[in-house]
Amino acid sequence: MHIGVAGNIGSGKTTLTRMLSEHYGWIPKYEPVVHNPYLEDYYKDISRWSYNLETYFLASRFKDLLDISRSEGVYIQDRTLFEGVYIFVANNRDLGYLSDRDYDTYMQIFNLMISMVKTPDLLIYLKSDVPHLVSKIQKRGRACEQSISLEYLSGLNRKYEEWISSYEGKLLVIDADNLDFQNRAEDFSCITDKIDAELFGLF
Repeated sequence: MHIGVAGNIGSGKTTLTRMLSEHYGWIPKYEPVVHNPYLEDYYKDISRWSYNLETYFLASRFKDLLDISRSEGVYIQDRTLFEGVYIFVANNRDLGYLSDRDYDTYMQIFNLMISMVKTPDLLIYLKSDVPHLVSKIQKRGRACEQSISLEYLSGLNRKYEEWISSYEGKLLVIDADNLDFQNRAEDFSCITDKIDAELFGLF
């Protein structure tokens, strides 16, 4: 089984992925951020490094999906293959950070990949507004993220809402602005109750 955790930068995806993997005994697949060879350069010059970074993420997420497809375990993935395409690549193209030539090449690779993999059995979307995202980004203090513009975050949020509004798979939307699932046990239980209902028909 494959559970995907989706959401904008700073929405709490990685934290929730870790907590759910510990709670249910699921196998986590984390987004390659800490040891990413492109991320720091990307935030310094998005136009120059957009194609490189997104292709790196695409390959990493595709490898995760192949691992998941070959296993009988339950995996939870921090950001999905589809977000890289429909959110980040689409946003960079809209903002002029990705050329049509690079976009077309990227989409050729993506379309080959999706013919070999499935959508998650459940997608958990952490919905969050831009002020909340900015607060979280500042709090965690990653140096490379401090230059992220409001325009960039707002564009990503719009893309997420468009994608989620037409998503056809099993979906659970969590209002991340009004929950502190990391520090409040009752808020985390609220999320797990909803997951139980979606996956196991409980409650």
